[in-house]
Amino acid sequence: MAPLQRSLLPLLLASIFAGCSSKAAESDEIRPVTVWWFQWPPAAGLAELAQDFTRETGIAVDVRQIPLDSYQEQVFQEFGGNETKFDIVIGDSQWIGRGATKGLYEELTEWLPSVIALDSIHPRAARYLCEYPEGSGRWYAAPCETDAIGLAYRKDWFEDAAERTAFKKRFGRELAVPATWEEFRDIAQFFQRPAEKRYGCAFPTGRAYDSLTMGFQNLLWAFGGKWHADDSNHVVGHLNTPATAAALEFFAELVRLGPKGAENLGYGEVLEAFQNGSTAMLCNYFAFFPSIQAQYGERVGFAPVPGKDGRRVASLGGQGLSISTRIAPERKELAKKFIAWFLQRPVQERWIEKPAGFTANTAILASPAFRAQTPYNAPFADSIDTMRDFWNVPVFNELLNVTQKHLGKAIDGELSVQDALDQLAAEKERILKEAGLLP
Repeated sequence: MAPLQRSLLPLLLASIFAGCSSKAAESDEIRPVTVWWFQWPPAAGLAELAQDFTRETGIAVDVRQIPLDSYQEQVFQEFGGNETKFDIVIGDSQWIGRGATKGLYEELTEWLPSVIALDSIHPRAARYLCEYPEGSGRWYAAPCETDAIGLAYRKDWFEDAAERTAFKKRFGRELAVPATWEEFRDIAQFFQRPAEKRYGCAFPTGRAYDSLTMGFQNLLWAFGGKWHADDSNHVVGHLNTPATAAALEFFAELVRLGPKGAENLGYGEVLEAFQNGSTAMLCNYFAFFPSIQAQYGERVGFAPVPGKDGRRVASLGGQGLSISTRIAPERKELAKKFIAWFLQRPVQERWIEKPAGFTANTAILASPAFRAQTPYNAPFADSIDTMRDFWNVPVFNELLNVTQKHLGKAIDGELSVQDALDQLAAEKERILKEAGLLP
């Protein structure tokens, strides 16, 4: 090699490596941030909102929507490989125990306070959607969609003069939005007219994933029941109690005041039972209410779920943004960049403009502007302080499966309510003991 060539070689190699590094950086910058969520209106809203992030940063965001019934299976299959296709997974609240303890979710405890004041996040959203263990201050998700089960009702039916007269004659009081489950039952009985193809109410009762459990919980807690002891994971003697039995018996009575097949309705089927014009009331997640409002306008009303003896508790819904541990460091940084952008107050104010874009920002939730923005925002804001969640432990799915099975047997009459609860309590304790979560 000639001397001149030898002297130029280091410069040439440096230039080549610099070019490679520059191209790699460019490649990292233009790679989309891939987000997985299940298929429903908030996911479509997030995809639309993320276009603002792309315009501001030049980084594309791919929000991949997966059918709900197969979502959990696909996500955890993906975690079974060496690298996930998603950078961010918007997982159900109950997944956080498994995500944290199995090393699937990146811990955000030290990073998150650098991009958002943690006290700006509603404490119940923090406790159930983001932290593991609950209330520990260890964060494995940032809040994305905050949700709760609420009540939608046919306002035009409730305000019909003939219906109001007939109801008052039968029950001795005005036909009004129910504040208690007993009032709800009376209204459902009043409108239950199968011969006219009119029905009283519809609840999530599906046996796939968690519908039945989420529907029942609203009565479980209102009646004074519980899934486990307040200060431990012990179940026997805490779940299979008279209070829980009364809640389940009452819930089964309400299910019978619905359309044909009401004992096994998924979330979408509950929505259809209301939107087809046949049903007076439904209990479902607020995230489904924008489509009801769009269809019925002034003919529909919204409210928190009823209560009992002064206890009103809504089944928590919603999901957090979790970063996969099974991606390259540069992908984690891009994921953090998107989450930090999403949590900004101005972005959250745009998020709530999307259909069912329910924020966890406490100040926004309390603002008059939020409450007045839609007919269902104020009932949602009133519900968020009451919402509670199912088990969030690593064996959540095993606990959910047996819950769905035994509640279903009670609803279907295969077991008495007490036998179903006794068997469920024993099954749950077995699962928890095998997982090392009970002595």
